[in-house]
Amino acid sequence: MMAEDGVSDFGFAKRKAARRLGIDEDESLPANAEIEAELRTWQTLYQGEEQAARLADMRTAAVGLMRRLAAFRPYLTGGALDGTAGRYAEIEIDLFPESAKDVEIFLLDAGIAFEHREVRKTTPDAPEMVFALDWDDVPARLSLYPASAERERRQPRARLAQVEALLAPENARS
Repeated sequence: MMAEDGVSDFGFAKRKAARRLGIDEDESLPANAEIEAELRTWQTLYQGEEQAARLADMRTAAVGLMRRLAAFRPYLTGGALDGTAGRYAEIEIDLFPESAKDVEIFLLDAGIAFEHREVRKTTPDAPEMVFALDWDDVPARLSLYPASAERERRQPRARLAQVEALLAPENARS
């Protein structure tokens, strides 16, 4: 599912797989790290060059988008960062603006077409808003968090300079 269908949420993928296999979702399911390792193996075997090219395209598009959104403190997260982005993955960028409306106004003023997405989780660490857009023919998801949450977010993420470093020729395979 994660490799072929573009599912990026480990929890969702685990629950769906458990239902497909007819097992209880509360049973011992693999850890995210185990799934990620298998995903990388699968991509190497079956998507090889296609996945590497897609990853480079996504990271290049992410750099352009992050430059454009620099005022909102962007961080790249997800599959484009960790190298597991598949065919249908989108660029995932976390933003930490002073006001979520500032981002919306910026996108409107810049003529960048976007749509609001429903925030799925209603947990304390859920984004305030989520926008979907296409950037250089690559789908992107912008998750907007309060500025005060920037130091609290613990998931793997990278600033612009780190993403640019991933595109350096010696790092192009990760």
